[in-house]
This record gives sequence, structure tokens and C-alpha cells, in this order.
Amino acid sequence: MPRTALIVIDMLSSYDFEDAEKLVPAVEETLPQIEGLVKRALDEDVLTIYVNDNYGDWHSNRDRLLNEALEGEHRNLVEPIAPNDDALFVVKARHSIFFQTPLEYLLGQEGVDRVILVGQVTEQCVLYSALDAYIRHLEVCVPRDAVASIHPHLADAALELMERNMSAEICAAADVEFGR
Repeated sequence: MPRTALIVIDMLSSYDFEDAEKLVPAVEETLPQIEGLVKRALDEDVLTIYVNDNYGDWHSNRDRLLNEALEGEHRNLVEPIAPNDDALFVVKARHSIFFQTPLEYLLGQEGVDRVILVGQVTEQCVLYSALDAYIRHLEVCVPRDAVASIHPHLADAALELMERNMSAEICAAADVEFGR
């Protein structure tokens, strides 16, 4: 039976990097939709996987990344969607959630053939992850109001590329159907 996974990308952040001041307002706007999808996924028993950048810290892991994010100035952007102790978690070092991570293997073990990508940054990590999912023959869904961007015009172009070139379903978070 086909299975969908919700992938939460790079949401454990202390927002202490270049362009964070541009990203924070977009995250504030998208956070309610991301939180809603995470809660719906939990209620509907949909596999949810957090994939997060290690920010160059090779000692990082789920707990360390979460603690650093919660100690940061923008803990309010992390608390509502923080992974619980049982959440599946993958650390990444580059833009794509697949690049040199065990995610592809994990999705295969779980029988996943469709991914819903939420998080940040639309025109960077979400775009590259959507492409990598597509070339792995996974169906891709990106709720436009559940991904945050630094540059809105580039995010719009990225969403159009995902839809046109990767056959991604681009929709509103409220229209996401997990049971497809």
C-alpha cells in the first residue's frame, strides 16, 4: 500500500545566520500551517521525519540541535513544532535532505512513495530536496503556505519549477491529503 511521509526541513534553528532577519517573518507566517500539518500527521498516524542541517557542527544530533534552537532568540518558532522524543530525525550537512543521509533508505524501509515537504528555505533546501525526491521516483507535495523563504520572488519561481519540472503537487496546507 502506498505511504506518505511528512518531512519537516530545517526548522530547528537559532536563526543566527546571514539573512535570518529576512527569514524570521516568513517562518512566523508559515509556522501555524506547519504546526497544523505536524499535528494532523500525528493524529492520522502519518510518518513524520525531521531532517535538519547540522550547521557545520559534527557533534550535533537531535537533542543538541533542539536545545540550541530553544536557547536562541526565536524559540517561539521552534517550540510549536519541536520533535518529541519518539520522532524520527535525520541530520544533514548540505541543502538536500537526501545528500549523504540515510533518508532514502529509511523511506524505502517504511514503504514511502510520497513526501510532503514543509519547513525552510523554499528556494534552497526545499527546492533541492524536491528535486532529489523526484529523481528517486517519489511523489512530491509542497504546501506553499507551509514553506518559508528568504526571497519571495525566488520562492515563487522555485514553487513553479517544482510544479512544472518535478510534477510536484503545490497546494495550500489545508488541502493536503495524507491518505493519497
